[in-house]
Amino acid sequence: MHTNATSATEGDASKMPEQAPEQAPEHSPEQAPEQARFERQLDQGIPIESADWMPAAYRKTLIRQISQHAHSEIVGMLPEGNWLTRAPTLERKSILLAKVQDEAGHGLYLYSAAETLGVTRDAMTLDLLARRAKYSSIFNYPTLSWADIGAIGWLVDGAAIINQIPLCHCSYGPYARAMVRICKEESFHQRQGFAIMTVLARGTREQQDMAQDALNRWWWPVLMMFGPPDHESTNSDQSMRWGIKLHSNDELRQRMVDQTVPQAQFLGLSIPDEQLAWNEARGRYDYGAIDWDEFRRVVNGDGPCNQERLAARQRAWDEGAWVREALEAHAQKQATAVAAA
Repeated sequence: MHTNATSATEGDASKMPEQAPEQAPEHSPEQAPEQARFERQLDQGIPIESADWMPAAYRKTLIRQISQHAHSEIVGMLPEGNWLTRAPTLERKSILLAKVQDEAGHGLYLYSAAETLGVTRDAMTLDLLARRAKYSSIFNYPTLSWADIGAIGWLVDGAAIINQIPLCHCSYGPYARAMVRICKEESFHQRQGFAIMTVLARGTREQQDMAQDALNRWWWPVLMMFGPPDHESTNSDQSMRWGIKLHSNDELRQRMVDQTVPQAQFLGLSIPDEQLAWNEARGRYDYGAIDWDEFRRVVNGDGPCNQERLAARQRAWDEGAWVREALEAHAQKQATAVAAA
């Protein structure tokens, strides 16, 4: 899922929220040839690999974006995990369990991609727990009914796909390659969610109302997933110059609206936006104002489930300490044996 991140990927292209802009520092004369080579690779569409020279700010931006994307995948397991034992049928339980397992795998791919930049997984996790790193604001909303699981698949994963498909062609090779598999799996997640919403929308009046209520609650937070409006997006210009981000927040958000409105019409559900209207001249939908105050509150820790989500990650970190210690002791034992041999 999931992300943006930024996106989103959450205010960057990976469904992530925005932070302070990355400033590209001046390069020393000795670095000029490496800088020129880096620029040529970007211009020619040649992926930047972990062993290649890269500007410090480029590396820092990637670590921020990829780690936040990874955090979002792991935290994104929590709202859906809430329904693993309460899904309405055994088939739905098994599908949801497989989806949550996929999200764990996505986090693993992304943490591994970030580690190629010289940061450890422990350091990234500690940054999250200390609130120095963020995850997608969308996962700070509760799942109140089974329809919410359908809405997450349909809307949240649908937004993630829009955010993340361009990342398959981003300039950093390990990130781009990780995104190929992630996007393929996200497409199944989106279809799973739409299938749930289809059953509910064609069911009893109570089920239809449940589906509409879920859409009402998730619609605006999903549009916030793409990050702040372009004029407030502090990282976008530099990230787009580097090829880390390929489309602006507002462009991706517009794609989400244009893609989703016909799907809602097919389901017989109403988008909760009185200003939503087709603009013939633009060939796109116009939509109402987003509550950016709510976005900023949630990103800064004042959402419905912020404390609960971080507490769950802290608990997992604390309870997993013995596993990390055992692995480290085993690695040291093996290294000692090799050295002795």
